[in-house]
Amino acid sequence: MEAQASSRYVRQSPRKIRIVMDEVRGKNVGDALNYLHFSPKKGSEVIEKTLRSAVSNLLQKADDANIDPDGLTVSAAFVNGGPHLKRFRAASMGRISRLNKPTSHVTVVVSDE
Repeated sequence: MEAQASSRYVRQSPRKIRIVMDEVRGKNVGDALNYLHFSPKKGSEVIEKTLRSAVSNLLQKADDANIDPDGLTVSAAFVNGGPHLKRFRAASMGRISRLNKPTSHVTVVVSDE
C-alpha cells in the first residue's frame, strides 16, 4: 500500500532540496527521519515534515490493517520547481537588477513493500 504527501511553494530552490532528497530516497523511514532530523541543511526540515505527513497518510488510509511504521520505506521522493517570485533591487547608476526567488514542490511517496 502506498501513500503520498506533498509540500507546495516551498521558498527554496529545487536544486538545494534535491541534494538532501537524494540521501533519503529508497531508505527505511526510520533511517530517513533520523538523517533528516540531524541534518544541518535547510531543506531537511521541509522534507522531514512532508515525510511525517506521508507516513501519517498511510496509517490513516489503512486504519484497519496492521501496518508497522518501522517497516515502511521511501519508495519515491522528488522535487519539482514552482513559480519564481520576481523582485527588483536597486543597481548602480539608477538602474534596477532583477532578483529571481525560486520556489519548490516537494513530494514524498511511502510504501510498506
